[in-house]
Amino acid sequence: MVIKFSLTDELCALVLVTRSETKVIKYSLSLSQTLRMLKTSDLLLLLCLIGAASALYKQWIPDTNFENKTNWDKDDVPCGSDTVQFPAQRKVSVFVETSHAVREMRLPVDGEFILNSGAGFYVVSGQEPGCGQGVTTKFKDSEALQWFNPALWQAAATLDDLLHGQVLFSVHEESVPCQHDDVVFKDRSSFRVDTSSNLPNIPVKSVSVLGKKFESSSEFSKYLSSCSGQLQFHGSSAVGVGSQGCGDPSGCECGNSVNHMRICGTVKCGSLNCKTALLPVGHCCKVCGAIVTIKFSTTFNLQNYRQRVHHLFLIQPKYKSIQLGMSKVFKSQELLRIIPFGTTPEIQVVILDGDKGTLAENLAGDIVKDASSHGSSLGITEAEFQASSGGSSNNSGSNAGVVVGAVFGVFILILLIVILVILLRKGFVQMPSMPSMPSMPSMPSMPSMPSMPSLSRFKRHSDVGELGGTLDHGYDNPMFDRPNMMPDIPGLYGTETNTSISMTQSGVHFVNPVYDDNETDFNA
Repeated sequence: MVIKFSLTDELCALVLVTRSETKVIKYSLSLSQTLRMLKTSDLLLLLCLIGAASALYKQWIPDTNFENKTNWDKDDVPCGSDTVQFPAQRKVSVFVETSHAVREMRLPVDGEFILNSGAGFYVVSGQEPGCGQGVTTKFKDSEALQWFNPALWQAAATLDDLLHGQVLFSVHEESVPCQHDDVVFKDRSSFRVDTSSNLPNIPVKSVSVLGKKFESSSEFSKYLSSCSGQLQFHGSSAVGVGSQGCGDPSGCECGNSVNHMRICGTVKCGSLNCKTALLPVGHCCKVCGAIVTIKFSTTFNLQNYRQRVHHLFLIQPKYKSIQLGMSKVFKSQELLRIIPFGTTPEIQVVILDGDKGTLAENLAGDIVKDASSHGSSLGITEAEFQASSGGSSNNSGSNAGVVVGAVFGVFILILLIVILVILLRKGFVQMPSMPSMPSMPSMPSMPSMPSMPSLSRFKRHSDVGELGGTLDHGYDNPMFDRPNMMPDIPGLYGTETNTSISMTQSGVHFVNPVYDDNETDFNA
């Protein structure tokens, strides 16, 4: 049964929701009469969740249950001698498991009680035995609990693991529900969560609330618009269900990187005492431990490998304190460590031991050795690790990845050279010309110094064209191309020392009488 309350000065309106009908009752009754009537309740739906082997389940940890001691400022559930007070201007949805005696109850402007079978409130006359003189107990404000706070979620591979507390460790981005995950809000409980995001929609595979699993977008949108949905979910973004489960056996990208700063804004990093702190992809804080990087082929299965690591290593007593998170990440690739040319998928295994990283380094070494020995059957081509204690290792199950990387790098280099040559030939890119030396006037008894031709001039005077053919001069110049066609004037082209014009293979030269040794008086 859901009891909806909205208070004015004298009038209290309650909405009683059962499976068959909804009744709205308006009344002005005493508190004692009201609470006695609320003992009538209905059974809530049971939890019925069927998990898929390829999905992770992310469960919201906080609740707004009446019986939860942490929800009260006195860290204890109110009893019959106490006054119960809810924040007046806050909205709240409270699940009530059993019946409770109270002296007085001060309700907020907008809220609801979700009553389990047999649950309710009643007023006792006098003091309840064992309750003491009575105090005013305030319900804590849950308005600030955020969806993108990693500390408020726990993850498990299966529903059974989730129910038995066998939770998984993840980097901060993946501690929050990913786009392929099933979101679970605990059965027989209520909550209030701020779903503000950097995007208008938060995609997930499914959402389970009060035992009902929503997998249809339209169905869950109707629930969000209901009274309970508006009290439980609030914020600038809406949670959208209907995303497909991860169909890649090697794992899928989480999709929370767009909210990385929002996620890290809720995380407080602690002090470290290890030699070299490491920063895993998707994590907000540097850690002491080890990071194993695994390169894989198409036969790799992330879920199977996660189970293998658990059964081979994590069940060993010496690794009991280890936290291990495994996920698929995308790392950027750089040619010659300078030019980015895309990303490559890798499996990141983050290992934390809470100390200086020595124990984590030992486990990382065991994992890399196992990958080296059985990599071909597991779909692992290469595995290496870095440790905060300073150790590292690189054991490849196959050298194919290294060979492919080297070949790809050489191919890119050759391609760049070919493109440069084509651009030079087409004239889009020009080689820088060498600076020309200015011609110096010839001193007496000294020949004039020719200027150094630039590359562009050399190209212009060459008889070879750009494509290797004969250079087209356009038209013949009888003065320079055919010297024998010049008029036969005696002494004009002679070789005597006193000629003013001489002709050589390089062209026609004129002698300037100002600098001629033989001319002593050019005004005569």
